[in-house]
Amino acid sequence: MARTKTIACLALVAVLGGCSSGARQAIHVGSKNFTEQVVLGEIIAQHLENRLHRKVERSLNLGGTLLTHRALSSGQIDLYPEYTGTALTAILKQPIGKDPAGVLARIRSLYSRDLQVEWLDPLGIDNGFAMVVRGPEARRRNLETLSDAARASSPWMLGVGYEFEQRPDGMTALDKSYGLPWKGPPMSMDLGLLYKAIEQGQVTMIAANATDGLLSAMDLKVLRDDRQAFPPYQVCIAVRQDALAAIPGLREALAELSGKFSNVGMRKLNHRVDAGHHPVAKVASEFLAEAGLVR
Repeated sequence: MARTKTIACLALVAVLGGCSSGARQAIHVGSKNFTEQVVLGEIIAQHLENRLHRKVERSLNLGGTLLTHRALSSGQIDLYPEYTGTALTAILKQPIGKDPAGVLARIRSLYSRDLQVEWLDPLGIDNGFAMVVRGPEARRRNLETLSDAARASSPWMLGVGYEFEQRPDGMTALDKSYGLPWKGPPMSMDLGLLYKAIEQGQVTMIAANATDGLLSAMDLKVLRDDRQAFPPYQVCIAVRQDALAAIPGLREALAELSGKFSNVGMRKLNHRVDAGHHPVAKVASEFLAEAGLVR
């Protein structure tokens, strides 16, 4: 009888140990394939490791919007940082909205209902499309807004990333709002090549992003979107509901990152990686320390 009880106890310990091991599942963090996304993904991953003391699997640099979203919706990753304007138009196929709070509320409702994904509070970044020209040209032509550029006497040579030309909140929205004069079709290229193209005069305007690090390092002018062609692009963490339910403390740990970023701060982080060639892991760990998130 004693032996039977011992075996039963050992079996129970094994079962409980297996349950505990299962409960300590790894957290899978993803990101898209450009500097800001990789930096944010690494910051999130390190923060979760620090707070939850769990294994975090990184699937950074996955690809474009649709590939990364597919990884989330299929369960290959548990979470990744996403932009409200991108989610609204490219993923949900909804009309462009102008009000940041209204756009986020609509996304939260549709993602929760249809995708079982929650959007947490914004990180503090609004990384919209930024139409950029060379500083000397902007000063010579007295250009401040996209409406000014639309009235320019000579046409623009435009450089864009691959997604901008296809997305309804990109080239379509720009043309509809401003009707800028173009010198031929846009030149599509990797995002990392846009700044070299405008510096070398291959193009005279680029569709960049508001938090690109090189905007603070080069003599460039961001033209104000005075007709609000582009929707808001607040950055939030999109996370699967089943992960939030299965991993204790995940929601609370992620919530600590909300409001800890700014466009100016994100430009500096991006610049340290792109121009300073600092390792992403080092940039992420230093950010967490400076933000007071390392205990």
